[in-house]
Amino acid sequence: MPVRTFTMPESLNESLANQQPPNTDTDRTSLNGVKDAYSPSEREPLAESGPKEKPGITYAAQDKLPKLPIPELEDTCRKYQAVLAPLQNQREQDDTSAAVRDFLKADGPELQVRLKKYATGKTSYIEQFWYDSYLNFDNSVVLNLNPFFLLEDDPTPARNNQVTRAASLVISALSFVRAVRKEELPPDTLRGTPLCMYQYSRLFSTARIPTESGCQIAQDSGSRHIVVLCKGQFYWFDVMDDKSDIIMTEKDMALNLQVIVDDAETTPIQEAAKGALGVLSTENRKIWAGLRDVLTRDAASNNAECLSIVDSALFILCLDYTEPKNGAELCGNMLCGTSEVVKGIQIGTCTNRWYDKMQIIVCKNGSAGINFEHTGVDGHTVLRMASDVYTDTILRFAKSINGQAPSLWTSTSPDPSKRDPNSFGEVSTTPHKLEWDMLPELSTALRFAETRLADLIQQNEFEILEFAGYGKNFITSMGFSPDAFVQMAFQAAYYGLYGRVENTYEPAMTKVFLHGRTESIRVATLESMEFVKTFWADNSPQHKVDALKKAAQKHTALTKECAKGLGQDRHLYALYCVWQRAVDEEGAEAASSNGYSSPVDGPSSEAGMSPQQGPSVSPSPPRSARAKNNDTSRSPSKSAPHKPALQAIPSLFSDPGYDRINNTILSTSNCGNPALRHFGFGPSSADGFGIGYIIKDDSISICISSKHRQTKRFVASLEAYFLEVKRLLRSVKKGESTGRSRVRESEEERKKRGKGKVIKGETQGSEAAPAVGVEEVTEEEDEELGGYGFFDAGMLLQALKASQEEKEKPSEKAAGHARRAIGKKLRVSEY
Repeated sequence: MPVRTFTMPESLNESLANQQPPNTDTDRTSLNGVKDAYSPSEREPLAESGPKEKPGITYAAQDKLPKLPIPELEDTCRKYQAVLAPLQNQREQDDTSAAVRDFLKADGPELQVRLKKYATGKTSYIEQFWYDSYLNFDNSVVLNLNPFFLLEDDPTPARNNQVTRAASLVISALSFVRAVRKEELPPDTLRGTPLCMYQYSRLFSTARIPTESGCQIAQDSGSRHIVVLCKGQFYWFDVMDDKSDIIMTEKDMALNLQVIVDDAETTPIQEAAKGALGVLSTENRKIWAGLRDVLTRDAASNNAECLSIVDSALFILCLDYTEPKNGAELCGNMLCGTSEVVKGIQIGTCTNRWYDKMQIIVCKNGSAGINFEHTGVDGHTVLRMASDVYTDTILRFAKSINGQAPSLWTSTSPDPSKRDPNSFGEVSTTPHKLEWDMLPELSTALRFAETRLADLIQQNEFEILEFAGYGKNFITSMGFSPDAFVQMAFQAAYYGLYGRVENTYEPAMTKVFLHGRTESIRVATLESMEFVKTFWADNSPQHKVDALKKAAQKHTALTKECAKGLGQDRHLYALYCVWQRAVDEEGAEAASSNGYSSPVDGPSSEAGMSPQQGPSVSPSPPRSARAKNNDTSRSPSKSAPHKPALQAIPSLFSDPGYDRINNTILSTSNCGNPALRHFGFGPSSADGFGIGYIIKDDSISICISSKHRQTKRFVASLEAYFLEVKRLLRSVKKGESTGRSRVRESEEERKKRGKGKVIKGETQGSEAAPAVGVEEVTEEEDEELGGYGFFDAGMLLQALKASQEEKEKPSEKAAGHARRAIGKKLRVSEY
């Protein structure tokens, strides 16, 4: 069987070290002193270089983008105290204030100087620290780092089966690859401002490679093949030529995929599961690094070649043999796969994955999604790809009907069916099955990896809310930012269940800056806390709506500030990393270069996800490591020599408040558009929720995960809140209405002169302008707090009693006997 040999892709750090940084106007001679202060790897980090300068539009604005600013130290400390205010009692606030004062007087200014010195000549002061926080993460990436997108179904019915849908998605994805490689992809913009496009250069043909000293990101820029996983078995074939032109038609692609599905069916799934090596990519990273050594140590084995083909593929296509029954199961399948053990053998879709690369997943019924390795790309970048891929599938179908239909791409590949066969070069479009040598060590490791993965899947649950009551149109018509409105829903629903405010994370995109990623929005504020307390107390609708407006306005202001790179989380983390490096340079044993935490201590989503931008992280030093450092620095051995001041952990980082903001309970991310049905990720803490949401014109889609923390009840609470807050807004809007029709005023005075049933007006179009009669309930029913039914805060009983008393008023009884109502009375809403 002919198999093309791939060399192991070199580390991205190494490949980028040979490139020139994008900013060439810096006086390098003035930086010699700075260079001497850092190691070679620090002087040439991953963040320093961008894509090679080539003609094209994709990276045309890169050299014009500003650098991410380093905030002022005093501003960051002030914001740090502000985000903790709603989470602390008075004693804790006093302790934090003392820690901040000490930090500003002692270590803080020196660390700020060191950070500015470190950032000189770099594209971003945070980027290398950011990459390190991801790549030094040792635990499984499943449910901890990799997020997912669930695409909407293909609008063309003929493609809503597995093979045709997968073929269509692959062809569209390859068109996107071609546009990126030829630099024909139009740059992202935000209100006319170009955004950084660097992440697109790391979207395809990259792999997360584990090593004993942490992971690396490897990339094969000349890759032209894809790998297909079906029932845990691996196949590959070429899809592009050396000019990045697509060499297969959609029909050819479907034929190849059908051949693969048919071949995979010939091996019983229980037998195939015993060689499903993709499960190893779910292992602890150090264990996985050791197993990769086992795979490559025997020169006579096929395993090294097979591993190289997988690592260097453009992306992975996973063809699942199952059809999830509902939306929650679909989301779980895209995030971590399913676990199903039959006769002691794992046959779930969790064996049909390779988590170190981007994966396009297609179920038996054509439902499709994307699971992506998060180190080098944020949700916003993958969202652009998913949106363009989905759009292209529709436009290509339209073009098959009308040849004049538009194309999404600046140029397209020559029609493969009309090309000279000799023009393709040395390619192999026939599918090849990778045959691994299953050494005893691998078989044992596979078994243990699968059982650990099954445990991890069983420890998490997923629920979705597809709220169709209203969406962006209604929210904006009420004068709210959609994102702020939904974020306050999370706050109110959580407070209604648990009676407390918790640390909440949402990422804000910072791609207006060179190599920008995200900044942390800390959603819980004094204003949001006041809102949830007001909402759940016995207050008037106007009072509740006013509190909601103040909280939403505060959230919007925070979002804008963070999008400018002026939040506190990234700056504080960079200062911590600089302190840690300083300790290492001074030879201290209290901290190590790998001591700061993985993103799991404070992730979310992107997306700003998100994301949003999609899901992103808020890395932080591990609490245990900081506590240990603090103990040793403050209680040194009597025989220990005198230690430099910086070896003692700075007061701010030993403050319990710093642990508090890096332990995220509600990890949220807003990322999506009409191309996506759902988006989500795992919870970032054992007692938290992972919340991915998409705000559409007339609906809101939410996917929530947790480690079995009443997720279904939380979803029900959210839905009840959305309905109740709509009632409040309409009630307040009605009270504000003026200029009522004199005819209707007269009609209300006469009450029932006419006979027959009053006809309800129908609302046309969106919720933005509700018409008369849009409510189905009577006035009496509308006065009750039906939306509060999921939580007995004492108000429901009071409301019912008050309603009953109103119904028993003698004056109303007399009026009822004097004039009987004819027909059903409708509530008249005027806007």
